[in-house]
Formats: sequence, C-alpha cells, structure tokens
Amino acid sequence: MGDMERLHRIKYLIQARQCVPLQDFLDELEVSKATFKRDLEYLRDRMNANIIYDRMAGGYRFENGKQMGQKIELPGLWFSEEEATALVLTQSLLSGLDQGGLLGPHLEPLQNIIDGILGRSETTTKELRKRLKVFGMSARKSSIQSFEVIGNALLKRERLRITYYAKGVNETTERDISPQRLIYYRDNWYLDAYCHLRKGLRSFAMDGVLKALLLNEKAEEVSEKQLNEHFGESYGIFSGKATQRAKLKFTPERARWVATETWHKHQESSFDKDGNYLLEFDYNQDPELIMDILKHGSEVEVLAPTSLKKRVKDELIKAVEKYS
Repeated sequence: MGDMERLHRIKYLIQARQCVPLQDFLDELEVSKATFKRDLEYLRDRMNANIIYDRMAGGYRFENGKQMGQKIELPGLWFSEEEATALVLTQSLLSGLDQGGLLGPHLEPLQNIIDGILGRSETTTKELRKRLKVFGMSARKSSIQSFEVIGNALLKRERLRITYYAKGVNETTERDISPQRLIYYRDNWYLDAYCHLRKGLRSFAMDGVLKALLLNEKAEEVSEKQLNEHFGESYGIFSGKATQRAKLKFTPERARWVATETWHKHQESSFDKDGNYLLEFDYNQDPELIMDILKHGSEVEVLAPTSLKKRVKDELIKAVEKYS
C-alpha cells in the first residue's frame, strides 16, 4: 500500500467506524506504530485533519464528531465511502466498455488506488466488480500510442499529423488535423476534427489512425455549436447536413422495445390506430441506418423516402438470393 493510499485509508476507517483503536489501524494498514504516527502527523499538519485520540473510547476519531456515513471534508482528493463505491463501479464500467484496450493501462493505477481506499473490511472492490458485467460486441482494436498522442493534442489544443486508413475506400492518406473531441460510439472511439487537407470537419475512426504526430502548431478552433450542427443532423456516426427524412413503421410487438429507444436526437414518434409505432427523423448518409433497419427484419417497414425503401428492399433480395 502506497503512502497516499494509507492516508486515504486512515480517513475512511475513522469515518466508517467513528472511533478506531490503534491496533486496528496497524492490522488494517500492515504498518508499524512509528509509520502510523508519521501518517497521523501528516494528516494533522498538512491536511488539517482534526483527528484526536479519545481515551474514554479507546481510539482515534474526528474532533468535530461527525456521524457515521457523513463525509469529512479535507484538502486534497477525498471521497465518502458511497462515492468511492460509485467510483469502483464507474471504473469497472469503463474497463468493460474498453474492449479495444485503449484505457486499460491508465485505469489500472486508478484501480489500485481505489482498492487501497476501500481496503478489506468493507464490501471489497473485487466483489463489486464481480457483480458488474459489461459486454462490448463490436469493439475494434486501436493504437494505444495514437490514443495517448491524440488525447495530449486535445488538451494542449495543438494540431496533429496523422496517417489514416479509410476502410470504406481502402485508402491510406497523410493529413494535418485540428482535433476537437473524442467520441465513444457503439463500442468504438472516433475523433471529430477539422481536416486541413479536406478543408472541413471530418470524423475519424480511431482504429484507422495508423500513426499520430503532435505538431507545434495551434489547433483550428471550431465552436460546440458548429460541431453539433455538422455531426448532429445526420444518422449515427455519419456527418453532414441532413437532406432526407426517414419514416419507419414498426409492428406493435416490436414497438415494445423500439418505442423506448433513441435513434436520433431530433426524432418524432407516434402510434397509429392499429398500434404500429411510427418513427421519423432527418438524415444524410444511410449505411448505418440501413443496418439498423435490417436487424428488425419483417417487424419494420420503410415508408419514406422511396430511395431508402429501395435500398433496403435490394439488400433483402440479395440476402435471400444467398440462401436460394
């Protein structure tokens, strides 16, 4: 257990039990009496922690006499036990979502600190993590090195030179970009950026970034409003101003699930007299939309536009032909 973990642990033990005997501290922290005394003095002198020894109670407590479960505020990074538990669950959730392995090396040190904070006497972090399972179904492996460089560029607001492989056109290009924000979407990471090669906003799949180099140049700034207008009007991860409006009809049976889903942040929905669920929204490109429609099979019908209806029909015909 590191020094900071011990300091956290001392604070949490007192907060949880109100009064803690010296031997309990030595057993929990696995330290000598001298080491505990040094930690105690540090908490008192540097953290202004009002920890006193109560001879009547036979242990150490906070002088202000906070009740069990209440948060004791001290300078630095402190959490109540409930907050630390929430932090465990959040860290576990992030680890589960991170099927591509980008955050793992950075989350592991945090996990060790959290384990040190909660210790062994309360509900263990191992038990909490065992009760939370997250399944990432479509995550693609990305470069940890590129992820770190891009994160650094986002914080420093500097340009990047990337080597990028676009799967759709099977093409590799080198371009300078001004990174704007990272997006986690459907188990994968994407980077919204201003592309100086294409002179416009683009979304880059992180697994397509083969190499990233931080440039000593100020990034081109794009307002949040512009980003939302460009990336928010279309469907899914595809960007661009919406040019068409989709109208879908789901059977009453499938509506039990779909009616609670958000397909588009500006969607409109209603039920007809037969209980069918009608869903409408604007979009630009349709590859992802077609995939989402097809997964509902005969439980959905495209009502508009005609072009989308034809594309879905053609895909269904081609699928049937493979089984003829």
